[in-house]
Amino acid sequence: MKLSTAITISVIILLVTFNNSSFGQTSEPDSDARTDTTQFIMHKSPMGAVLRSAIIPGWGQIYNESYWKAPIIWGALGVLGYFWVDNNNQYKHFRDLYVQSIDENNPNGNLRYYDQREFYRDQRDLTAVFIGLSYLINILDAYVDAHLYDFDVSAGTNSMTLSLRISF
Repeated sequence: MKLSTAITISVIILLVTFNNSSFGQTSEPDSDARTDTTQFIMHKSPMGAVLRSAIIPGWGQIYNESYWKAPIIWGALGVLGYFWVDNNNQYKHFRDLYVQSIDENNPNGNLRYYDQREFYRDQRDLTAVFIGLSYLINILDAYVDAHLYDFDVSAGTNSMTLSLRISF
């Protein structure tokens, strides 16, 4: 599997993973919202989730009780880390071969080795960018998930309906 295909799959998995809704509010909505004097208290701290995810990727998701997201984050970062190490090793290998191919008869060296060296360096650097983006998406997801932890979509049941009745 090519690196670009694996990176594309990893990014798609991350995007699909973080596209969810959290249902966590447990209080019942009051019938008369104008006389409601209760104070809303958040159960999860967004900054606490951010700090946890910044220290250990996936910890913020565990804090937000989105347990299924943590292994996906670890897997994505593990795959990207593997590709970074592999590309770095290939880069070093072709760098050494290129340096060894330079001599008095061929001052430019073997250009195939040079092209391979540049290819693996570019792939290594691109993988590092994807690692950084995955890390930032992990932090952003923990922040948003903490904010939405108490959000309940079933509270807004006052919707208008259109009905049609035909009598014969």
